[in-house]
Amino acid sequence: MTAPVVVGVDGGPSGKDALLLGHWIADTLDQPMIVAVVHPAPSAVGSGRVDAEWIADRHRAAEAVLDGARTVLKDLPREVEYRSVASSSAAHGLHDLAEEVQAEVIVVGSGRTAPKHRLFAGSTAERLLAGSHCPIAVAPSEIPNPPGGLGRVGVAYVDTPDGRAALVEAAKLARRVGAGLRLYTVVADHRSTLPFLVGDDAEHAFLETARETYEESLRRAAATVDGVEVDWRLLEGKVESTLSDLDEVDVLVCGSRGYGAARRVFLGGVSTKLVRGAKVPVVVVPRSG
Repeated sequence: MTAPVVVGVDGGPSGKDALLLGHWIADTLDQPMIVAVVHPAPSAVGSGRVDAEWIADRHRAAEAVLDGARTVLKDLPREVEYRSVASSSAAHGLHDLAEEVQAEVIVVGSGRTAPKHRLFAGSTAERLLAGSHCPIAVAPSEIPNPPGGLGRVGVAYVDTPDGRAALVEAAKLARRVGAGLRLYTVVADHRSTLPFLVGDDAEHAFLETARETYEESLRRAAATVDGVEVDWRLLEGKVESTLSDLDEVDVLVCGSRGYGAARRVFLGGVSTKLVRGAKVPVVVVPRSG
């Protein structure tokens, strides 16, 4: 049973990154590829009327975006389906399409450099994180062409339901393509943990306990994975910048929410920094429960 890779583009520079990553994922997983542009659906501007001229202009803009996508992919050896989708938002349109075709993953650009004239305002990548039923892959800026082989899959792990869901999906991917798996947990450094009035001794004791707890959690998690080569790393620093700087894995899989360190991966301003600043593709696993 096929599960297409859906790539959302909007005509901006990050669209090329999404197309290259989407093609790489489709090729790696041997799945069909659908390139989609979402344009605004007709809406009433008066009693029962719509602005037909504006709607026609949006259709033309969407077709121009698809023409640009065809140019990017013309020399790459894979059959691609192109779709224009009308919806109230880019994220909503991509969600609906992904459900319709039972997509394997939705791929978008990071939105770091937005086009001057967009079909929709705001960051599609960030809006997609709010409720997708399938994983979201966010392409880093200026991804290589081709991205390269999938030698190691990383997973941002903390022992929470979402962290465990991310581990399950990352392990499936690693097993499917014969890649290694590496688990990461990030603990805050001593400068950002406790107020200075607590004292150095108490702070160091807290950090040491936290490290021991996370190390044991990583060991237990790694032991649950079979069929792939797996190891783990406990890193220290700010969660978003530490994860964004990783370049020793080919893709980083994360849960969409969590607690402790994981809570700071994909909530609020940290999510923006990670999806816009990561050096490698980031795959966000849907929220569980």
